[in-house]
Amino acid sequence: MTDSNELIKKYFTFSGNQFNLFEKHKALIEEWNAQINVISRKDMDSFTERHVLHSLGIFKFMPFQSGSKILDLGTGGGFPGIPLAIAMPDVEFLLVDSIGKKIKVVNEVASSLGLKNVRAVHTRVENVKEKFDFVVSRAVAPTIELLQWTHNKYSTTDKNGIPNGLICLKGGDLKEELKAVKQYKEVHEMSSLFQEEFFETKKIVYIEA
Repeated sequence: MTDSNELIKKYFTFSGNQFNLFEKHKALIEEWNAQINVISRKDMDSFTERHVLHSLGIFKFMPFQSGSKILDLGTGGGFPGIPLAIAMPDVEFLLVDSIGKKIKVVNEVASSLGLKNVRAVHTRVENVKEKFDFVVSRAVAPTIELLQWTHNKYSTTDKNGIPNGLICLKGGDLKEELKAVKQYKEVHEMSSLFQEEFFETKKIVYIEA
């Protein structure tokens, strides 16, 4: 097992095939990053920790039931969607971003990995007509904006351990940002999930739809 997988293995029990996919995923992102700035170049040295493990925090918080539909809003280079899709092959993911070149990379990566549970579309979230169990996002915009963009995107049937809603990865002090949010909300410290220093200021925010 390589070093990058050792970090994932520290917290998760996946199949050998899933570990192979995580390894291949890293190689593909390195390859694409040399051509297009998919993620910050300085982040590549900490890729598994800052991008894969960070994304998988959502899986640790809420492993979605088989058949769930998840929208990854502002997926960028495919985060958190691609790591979550590897972790949960029976869950359907739609990854959207308004930047076409990033979606091109995401489609190529998903295809190379053989992920049948991933679709990636170059569009604005307002144009998405489907309904989802959860919307996930990573530091794309203030929480209140994410809620405004996605208010009509949720299925009315709950099939997971918590009601359908928004799950986003955030950092820093969120007191002011979350004051504007009237719905039921929970903030979880990622330092309770992962020991690495990077996660000391990271949070998972869940807001009921």
